Amino acid sequence: MTVIRLTRMGRNKKPFYRIVVTDSRKRRDSGWIESIGYYNPVAEPKVLKLDEERYNYWLSVGAKPSEKVKKLAEAK
Repeated sequence: MTVIRLTRMGRNKKPFYRIVVTDSRKRRDSGWIESIGYYNPVAEPKVLKLDEERYNYWLSVGAKPSEKVKKLAEAK
């Protein structure tokens, strides 16, 4: 199953997340199919960039977003 979820980047105590499309059986930070955005919760104000066209495409072909990604996409 294909999922849209966050993968952690950055360093200790300075998280930075990429919003990626990946296979649900892979680990959180292992290889992914496509990166469709990023989220930086440390910056003031918090930064969210999401390619809505690609996000909607992946939803249309059956990808399931994680709870956090769904909440971030709705807030945008």
